[in-house]
Amino acid sequence: MTDLSEKVAIVTGAASGIGAATAKRLSDDGATVIATDVQSALGRKIADDIGAQFFEQDVSVAQRWSEIVDQVKRDHGRLDILVNNAGLTIGQSIEDIDLESWNHGLQVLLTGTMLGCQNAIRTMKTNPGGSSGSIINIASTTAYTALPNDVTYTSAKSGVRMLTKSVAVHCGQQGYDIRCNSVIPGATDTAILKPLPDELKAAVAATSPLNRLADPAETAAAIAFVASDECKFMTGSELMVDGGALAVHPGF
Repeated sequence: MTDLSEKVAIVTGAASGIGAATAKRLSDDGATVIATDVQSALGRKIADDIGAQFFEQDVSVAQRWSEIVDQVKRDHGRLDILVNNAGLTIGQSIEDIDLESWNHGLQVLLTGTMLGCQNAIRTMKTNPGGSSGSIINIASTTAYTALPNDVTYTSAKSGVRMLTKSVAVHCGQQGYDIRCNSVIPGATDTAILKPLPDELKAAVAATSPLNRLADPAETAAAIAFVASDECKFMTGSELMVDGGALAVHPGF
Protein backbone atom coordinates (compact mmCIF):
# COMPACT_ATOMS: atom_id res chain seq x y z
CA MET A 1 0.00 0.00 0.00
CA THR A 2 1.09 3.58 -0.66
CA ASP A 3 0.80 6.22 2.05
CA LEU A 4 -1.85 8.76 1.08
CA SER A 5 -2.83 9.75 4.60
CA GLU A 6 -3.82 13.41 4.96
CA LYS A 7 -4.27 13.65 1.17
CA VAL A 8 -7.53 14.86 -0.39
CA ALA A 9 -8.39 13.31 -3.75
CA ILE A 10 -11.04 13.77 -6.45
CA VAL A 11 -11.74 10.80 -8.73
CA THR A 12 -14.03 11.36 -11.72
CA GLY A 13 -15.97 8.56 -13.38
CA ALA A 14 -15.89 6.78 -10.03
CA ALA A 15 -19.16 4.84 -10.34
CA SER A 16 -17.64 1.83 -12.09
CA GLY A 17 -14.56 0.21 -13.58
CA ILE A 18 -11.16 1.82 -13.13
CA GLY A 19 -12.71 4.86 -11.44
CA ALA A 20 -14.47 2.81 -8.75
CA ALA A 21 -11.35 0.71 -8.17
CA THR A 22 -9.24 3.87 -7.92
CA ALA A 23 -11.57 5.55 -5.45
CA LYS A 24 -11.42 2.43 -3.27
CA ARG A 25 -7.64 2.09 -3.51
CA LEU A 26 -6.98 5.74 -2.65
CA SER A 27 -9.36 5.46 0.30
CA ASP A 28 -7.69 2.23 1.45
CA ASP A 29 -4.34 4.05 1.28
CA GLY A 30 -5.61 6.74 3.64
CA ALA A 31 -6.82 9.51 1.34
CA THR A 32 -10.02 11.48 1.81
CA VAL A 33 -11.83 10.69 -1.44
CA ILE A 34 -14.39 12.73 -3.35
CA ALA A 35 -16.01 10.56 -6.03
CA THR A 36 -17.88 12.07 -8.99
CA ASP A 37 -19.89 10.62 -11.86
CA VAL A 38 -22.96 11.26 -14.00
CA GLN A 39 -24.35 7.95 -12.69
CA SER A 40 -25.55 9.34 -9.37
CA ALA A 41 -27.23 6.27 -7.85
CA LEU A 42 -24.34 3.93 -8.59
CA GLY A 43 -21.79 6.58 -7.68
CA ARG A 44 -23.40 7.23 -4.31
CA LYS A 45 -23.40 3.51 -3.54
CA ILE A 46 -19.70 3.21 -4.37
CA ALA A 47 -18.94 6.29 -2.27
CA ASP A 48 -20.99 5.00 0.67
CA ASP A 49 -19.23 1.62 0.51
CA ILE A 50 -15.79 3.19 0.87
CA GLY A 51 -16.68 6.15 3.08
CA ALA A 52 -16.21 8.75 0.36
CA GLN A 53 -18.06 11.95 -0.50
CA PHE A 54 -20.02 11.96 -3.77
CA PHE A 55 -20.96 14.68 -6.24
CA GLU A 56 -22.93 14.21 -9.44
CA GLN A 57 -20.82 15.66 -12.24
CA ASP A 58 -20.76 16.00 -16.00
CA VAL A 59 -17.05 16.70 -16.50
CA SER A 60 -17.70 18.63 -19.71
CA VAL A 61 -19.48 21.42 -17.77
CA ALA A 62 -17.03 24.13 -16.65
CA GLN A 63 -19.27 25.59 -13.94
CA ARG A 64 -19.71 22.19 -12.30
CA TRP A 65 -15.94 21.80 -12.03
CA SER A 66 -15.67 25.16 -10.28
CA GLU A 67 -18.50 24.28 -7.89
CA ILE A 68 -17.03 20.93 -6.88
CA VAL A 69 -13.43 22.05 -6.49
CA ASP A 70 -14.50 25.11 -4.49
CA GLN A 71 -16.65 22.91 -2.24
CA VAL A 72 -13.75 20.52 -1.68
CA LYS A 73 -11.57 23.46 -0.68
CA ARG A 74 -14.21 24.69 1.76
CA ASP A 75 -14.78 21.23 3.24
CA HIS A 76 -11.20 20.01 3.44
CA GLY A 77 -8.97 23.05 3.04
CA ARG A 78 -6.90 21.59 0.22
CA LEU A 79 -6.74 19.36 -2.87
CA ASP A 80 -3.81 17.00 -3.30
CA ILE A 81 -4.82 14.50 -5.98
CA LEU A 82 -7.02 14.64 -9.07
CA VAL A 83 -7.67 11.53 -11.14
CA ASN A 84 -9.26 12.51 -14.47
CA ASN A 85 -10.86 9.17 -15.32
CA ALA A 86 -14.38 9.95 -16.60
CA GLY A 87 -14.93 8.79 -20.14
CA LEU A 88 -17.14 7.10 -22.70
CA THR A 89 -16.89 5.34 -26.03
CA ILE A 90 -18.66 6.44 -29.21
CA GLY A 91 -18.02 3.45 -31.46
CA GLN A 92 -18.10 5.15 -34.84
CA SER A 93 -15.50 5.22 -37.60
CA ILE A 94 -14.47 8.32 -39.56
CA GLU A 95 -17.11 7.51 -42.19
CA ASP A 96 -19.87 6.95 -39.65
CA ILE A 97 -19.25 9.69 -37.11
CA ASP A 98 -21.70 12.57 -36.94
CA LEU A 99 -20.68 15.98 -35.67
CA GLU A 100 -22.87 15.85 -32.57
CA SER A 101 -21.34 12.55 -31.43
CA TRP A 102 -17.81 13.74 -32.24
CA ASN A 103 -18.26 16.94 -30.23
CA HIS A 104 -19.85 15.13 -27.30
CA GLY A 105 -17.02 12.61 -27.14
CA LEU A 106 -14.33 15.27 -27.23
CA GLN A 107 -16.15 17.38 -24.63
CA VAL A 108 -16.19 14.52 -22.13
CA LEU A 109 -12.87 12.83 -22.88
CA LEU A 110 -10.62 15.79 -23.70
CA THR A 111 -12.31 19.03 -22.63
CA GLY A 112 -13.40 17.43 -19.35
CA THR A 113 -9.81 16.45 -18.64
CA MET A 114 -8.57 19.95 -19.48
CA LEU A 115 -11.16 21.53 -17.17
CA GLY A 116 -10.15 19.16 -14.41
CA CYS A 117 -6.49 20.09 -14.78
CA GLN A 118 -7.31 23.79 -14.88
CA ASN A 119 -9.43 23.73 -11.73
CA ALA A 120 -7.05 21.44 -9.87
CA ILE A 121 -4.11 23.75 -10.55
CA ARG A 122 -6.15 26.76 -9.42
CA THR A 123 -6.71 25.07 -6.06
CA MET A 124 -3.47 23.11 -5.63
CA LYS A 125 -1.31 26.18 -6.02
CA THR A 126 -3.04 27.69 -2.96
CA ASN A 127 -2.68 24.60 -0.74
CA PRO A 128 -1.55 25.32 2.83
CA GLY A 129 2.23 25.32 2.93
CA GLY A 130 2.58 26.20 -0.74
CA SER A 131 1.71 24.72 -4.11
CA SER A 132 1.58 20.92 -4.22
CA GLY A 133 -0.38 18.19 -5.90
CA SER A 134 -0.55 15.29 -8.31
CA ILE A 135 -2.82 15.20 -11.36
CA ILE A 136 -3.26 11.83 -13.06
CA ASN A 137 -4.97 11.72 -16.45
CA ILE A 138 -6.21 8.36 -17.69
CA ALA A 139 -5.25 7.98 -21.34
CA SER A 140 -5.24 4.68 -23.26
CA THR A 141 -3.15 2.46 -25.50
CA THR A 142 -5.31 3.93 -28.26
CA ALA A 143 -3.18 7.07 -27.92
CA TYR A 144 -0.53 4.96 -29.71
CA THR A 145 -2.46 2.35 -31.71
CA ALA A 146 -5.68 3.50 -33.33
CA LEU A 147 -9.15 2.02 -33.07
CA PRO A 148 -10.58 2.19 -36.60
CA ASN A 149 -14.13 1.86 -35.23
CA ASP A 150 -13.84 4.69 -32.68
CA VAL A 151 -12.20 7.73 -34.21
CA THR A 152 -13.40 10.00 -31.39
CA TYR A 153 -11.98 7.92 -28.54
CA THR A 154 -8.66 7.43 -30.33
CA SER A 155 -8.31 11.13 -31.11
CA ALA A 156 -9.33 12.27 -27.64
CA LYS A 157 -7.01 9.89 -25.79
CA SER A 158 -4.13 11.03 -27.98
CA GLY A 159 -5.02 14.56 -26.96
CA VAL A 160 -5.10 13.61 -23.27
CA ARG A 161 -1.59 12.22 -23.57
CA MET A 162 -0.16 15.49 -24.90
CA LEU A 163 -2.36 17.69 -22.72
CA THR A 164 -0.72 15.96 -19.76
CA LYS A 165 2.76 16.90 -20.96
CA SER A 166 1.77 20.51 -21.60
CA VAL A 167 0.27 20.82 -18.11
CA ALA A 168 3.35 19.24 -16.53
CA VAL A 169 5.77 21.58 -18.29
CA HIS A 170 3.63 24.64 -17.52
CA CYS A 171 3.43 23.84 -13.81
CA GLY A 172 7.17 23.23 -13.60
CA GLN A 173 8.06 26.44 -15.40
CA GLN A 174 5.67 28.42 -13.20
CA GLY A 175 7.41 27.08 -10.11
CA TYR A 176 4.38 25.10 -8.94
CA ASP A 177 5.09 21.86 -7.09
CA ILE A 178 2.25 20.26 -9.05
CA ARG A 179 2.92 17.12 -11.07
CA CYS A 180 0.87 15.87 -14.01
CA ASN A 181 1.24 12.37 -15.42
CA SER A 182 -0.82 9.99 -17.53
CA VAL A 183 -1.58 6.35 -16.87
CA ILE A 184 -2.04 4.23 -19.99
CA PRO A 185 -4.33 1.26 -19.35
CA GLY A 186 -4.62 -1.58 -21.80
CA ALA A 187 -7.64 -3.82 -22.22
CA THR A 188 -9.36 -3.91 -18.83
CA ASP A 189 -12.20 -6.04 -17.51
CA THR A 190 -14.80 -3.31 -17.14
CA ALA A 191 -18.45 -2.83 -18.09
CA ILE A 192 -17.45 -1.69 -21.58
CA LEU A 193 -16.34 -5.25 -22.43
CA LYS A 194 -19.15 -7.14 -20.70
CA PRO A 195 -21.52 -7.16 -23.73
CA LEU A 196 -18.86 -8.76 -25.93
CA PRO A 197 -19.09 -12.48 -26.74
CA ASP A 198 -16.48 -14.69 -25.08
CA GLU A 199 -14.51 -15.24 -28.28
CA LEU A 200 -14.15 -11.49 -28.84
CA LYS A 201 -13.12 -10.96 -25.22
CA ALA A 202 -10.48 -13.64 -25.73
CA ALA A 203 -9.22 -11.83 -28.83
CA VAL A 204 -8.98 -8.56 -26.88
CA ALA A 205 -7.12 -10.33 -24.06
CA ALA A 206 -4.70 -11.83 -26.58
CA THR A 207 -3.46 -8.37 -27.57
CA SER A 208 -1.33 -8.56 -24.41
CA PRO A 209 1.58 -11.00 -24.05
CA LEU A 210 0.09 -11.85 -20.64
CA ASN A 211 -2.97 -13.08 -22.57
CA ARG A 212 -5.55 -11.71 -20.17
CA LEU A 213 -7.54 -8.60 -19.36
CA ALA A 214 -6.38 -6.30 -16.58
CA ASP A 215 -8.31 -6.21 -13.34
CA PRO A 216 -9.32 -2.57 -12.62
CA ALA A 217 -7.58 -2.88 -9.23
CA GLU A 218 -4.27 -3.39 -11.03
CA THR A 219 -4.61 -0.07 -12.81
CA ALA A 220 -5.78 1.56 -9.58
CA ALA A 221 -2.59 0.41 -7.85
CA ALA A 222 -0.50 2.17 -10.50
CA ILE A 223 -2.58 5.33 -10.13
CA ALA A 224 -2.09 5.30 -6.36
CA PHE A 225 1.67 5.00 -6.85
CA VAL A 226 1.78 7.97 -9.24
CA ALA A 227 -0.41 9.96 -6.83
CA SER A 228 1.92 9.35 -3.91
CA ASP A 229 4.96 11.28 -2.74
CA GLU A 230 7.08 8.30 -3.81
CA CYS A 231 6.85 9.76 -7.33
CA LYS A 232 7.75 13.36 -6.53
CA PHE A 233 10.24 13.63 -9.44
CA MET A 234 7.84 12.09 -11.96
CA THR A 235 5.96 14.56 -14.14
CA GLY A 236 5.00 14.71 -17.80
CA SER A 237 5.45 10.94 -17.88
CA GLU A 238 3.35 7.99 -19.05
CA LEU A 239 2.96 4.85 -16.97
CA MET A 240 1.97 1.84 -19.06
CA VAL A 241 -0.40 -0.65 -17.44
CA ASP A 242 -1.10 -2.62 -20.60
CA GLY A 243 0.28 -6.09 -19.97
CA GLY A 244 3.01 -5.42 -22.52
CA ALA A 245 0.56 -4.86 -25.40
CA LEU A 246 2.47 -1.87 -26.79
CA ALA A 247 5.77 -3.73 -26.52
CA VAL A 248 4.75 -6.36 -29.05
CA HIS A 249 5.96 -6.07 -32.64
CA PRO A 250 2.86 -6.29 -34.87
CA GLY A 251 4.42 -9.15 -36.85
CA PHE A 252 4.69 -11.44 -33.82
